[in-house]
Parts: sequence; structure tokens; C-alpha cells
Amino acid sequence: MKKSLSRNQFLSVSIMLFGLFFGAGNLIFPPMLGHQAGNLTFVSLLFFAVTAVVFPVLAVISVAKTSGLTNLANRVGPLFSLVFTSLIYLSIGPGLGIPRAGSLPFEMAVQQYLPEGVNVFSLRLLYTLFFFLSAFLISLNPSKLVNRVGKVLTPTLLVLILFMFVGVVASGINAPSQPVEAYVTNAPVKGFLEGYNTMDAIAGLNFGLVIALAIKSFHVKDEKHVMGYTVKAGFLAGTVLFVIYAMLSYVGMVTGQMTAGAENGAQILVATVNKVFGNFGGVLLVSIFTLACLTTCVGLITSGSEYFAKLTNNKISYKKWTVFFTVFSFVVANFGLNTILAVSVPVLVSIYPVSLTLILLTLVHDKLGFSKLAYKATIYVVSVIAVVEGLLVAKIEVPGLTALIKQLPLFGQSLGWLLPGFVVLIVTMVVSKLLKLEKVK
Repeated sequence: MKKSLSRNQFLSVSIMLFGLFFGAGNLIFPPMLGHQAGNLTFVSLLFFAVTAVVFPVLAVISVAKTSGLTNLANRVGPLFSLVFTSLIYLSIGPGLGIPRAGSLPFEMAVQQYLPEGVNVFSLRLLYTLFFFLSAFLISLNPSKLVNRVGKVLTPTLLVLILFMFVGVVASGINAPSQPVEAYVTNAPVKGFLEGYNTMDAIAGLNFGLVIALAIKSFHVKDEKHVMGYTVKAGFLAGTVLFVIYAMLSYVGMVTGQMTAGAENGAQILVATVNKVFGNFGGVLLVSIFTLACLTTCVGLITSGSEYFAKLTNNKISYKKWTVFFTVFSFVVANFGLNTILAVSVPVLVSIYPVSLTLILLTLVHDKLGFSKLAYKATIYVVSVIAVVEGLLVAKIEVPGLTALIKQLPLFGQSLGWLLPGFVVLIVTMVVSKLLKLEKVK
């Protein structure tokens, strides 16, 4: 039995994990952060990294520790595990994450360079057809993901981003704008919440099993060694993520005045590469967006198909699930980015707090040892608050309950779940000790 990976194998797995995380959302949010935060970019970036780097890595580790998201969620209960896990895979997959990744490169990069009067719908249809066909073909054989994503696609992406960054630095552009009010008022909280938009803490719950399977494909079967390499790969991927975020935030910061009025990070990048690279800037940016989204889509299609094939006891095969995920996402992607993003914020507000809480409970479980009561009470309280907050974002109020939750501390910062969840956890830990309830294994 093989116990170790070679250096090249380990690097390929780590870079693959980075590639799975790094989609178009990861490209557009950091430049916007730098653009809006101005001289507060550094502190904002640090807190952005908590939800966009630290928690995603911890999510991968949590799933690896419990040998899958299903086992992790089972600590709350079988019904919760089925509903939560399926919701995670569907929302981050065909319901939101994959279509968003398919639409973003076209609408944020390709469309910016199209001449006026062209049929945008037809061109988007052709682009997404090629994009999803490529994602499908790469996803068909999960055992080859490390070679295809870790050794080819993602290294190419990293080289292109580095080339863009060096070009901006060498150009000498240095015209930051003043921070907007949201960052002046509370840069740490604003940065923390912006990290939600990457969706990577949720994606990490999907990718933990993909990474573990990738390591096992190199004939490393011992669970302790698989876990050890998963942790190391997570830290290396997280480090690369942070470095790339720092580069992109810097680009947004130094071009603040030049890109005044930009509504998103893509507009900032388009204006910047056009200024620095001229006509070649379009090719560069389209290539970066396409590669970033393609690697993420492959990871989401693969992880979702693996989960549902297992859930159906392979009565519906992995290949059939990849076909379903790809075709459904292709259709949804062509409704347009605005439609997708309108749904994404309420979903993220509802799912993210539950995911973060479950990740944290799992990471400290070995030292504190929580009972089933502690898991259930804490997760369900956080879930109720998070769902109400998500509905409120969608302008839907629950009579009585919404008014009550609005009174919670930190509600105005979309963190109303934090203190109640902590209090319930402490109370249930005390009750569990008094009643001598058995700790969850």
C-alpha cells in the first residue's frame, strides 16, 4: 500500500483544489473590493479572506475528516443530512453555481468586446454550448481530473493572472479612489460579508470528497495519510487563493479613479487590461475568465454527480448525472446572469451561516465532543434565523418571526445568527453534561 505522494503529485492535487475553488466570482469580487475600499483594502482583504479562504479550506478538511458531507451532516440527523446535503449540491451545482460560472465569462468578458448590433443571445448560446460541452467531457472521467485540471488548465490560468498583474504593476498606474461609506463605517464586516459571494465555503463542502478521491487515485489508501494530504493540499491551495486575491484587490485599488463608476469587478478588469495591454487585453481577459469558470464547473459537476450516483445506489449512473447537470445548467445559464444573481443572494444568505456553523462544530468536535442535542439545537436555530434573513433579502417576511429576528444583535450586518447559535451551543453543552448525554462519534 502506497503511503505517500510524490512532490509533483501533491502539487498537482493542491493546484487542482485551487482551480476547483477559483471561478469567475473569485475574479470579480476582489477587484471590486479594492476599488471600493481604497486605502482600507488591506484590512478589508484580511476579513474577506476569512470567508473566502479560511472557511473554504476548513470545509474541505471537515468533509475529509468525516469521509464525506453526508457523514458530516449526519451528526445533526439523517433527515437534515439528506435535505442539507442535497440542497448544497443542487444550489452550488445546477441550480446556481454551475450556470453562474457558465454565464459569467460571456457576460463579464466576451460580451464587453462584441460590436454593437450583434445577436447577443445567439452568441451566448454558442459560447455556453462549447463551454458546457468541454466541462462535460473533462468531467466524464474523475480519475483524470488531476492531470487535466491540476497539471494543465489551472497552471495556465495562474500564469495568465500573474501576467496581467505584472503588466498592471509595470504600467505604473496608482490612482486609488476614496473608500465608499460601507467600508469607512465597518471595513472588517463588509470584507467578511463580501467573502460570502465567492460561495467557496459551500463549494468546499463539495470538493472535500473530490480531493480525497484524487489522493486515493494515486494508491494512497490509508485514511490518516489521505486526511494528512487533504489538510496540506487545503493549506497550499488557500495560500495561493489569498495571493491571487491580494493581486486582484491591488488591481482594483490602484485603478480606482480610472474606473470610477464601475458597477462590478469585471468592468474594472476590462478597463484595466484595455489600458495596459490594448487589443490583446480582450484575449487575455476572455481566456482568464473562461479557464477560471471551466475548472470550477468541472469540480461542481464531478462532485454533484458522485453524490447523487451514490444516493441512488448507482441506479442512475455517474455518467447520467453528469449529462443531467450539464444540460440543465446549460439551459439555466442562457436565462442570463442577472436572473441567476437575483436568486443567488437569498440562497447564499440562507445556506452560508448553516455551513459555517457545521464546519466550526466539526473542527472543534474532537476536543469538545458535542452531543446530538448540541448539534441539532445549534444548527436548527441558526437555520431558522438564516432562512428568515434570506427570505427578507428576497423581500418576503414571515409574520411575527421576521420582526423578532430583526431585533437580534448584529442583524444589521447579516450576522444575526451568530450570537444565538453560540448561546444555544453553550446551553446545550451544559445540559448534555448534566444529563450525561453521549457524544456524537
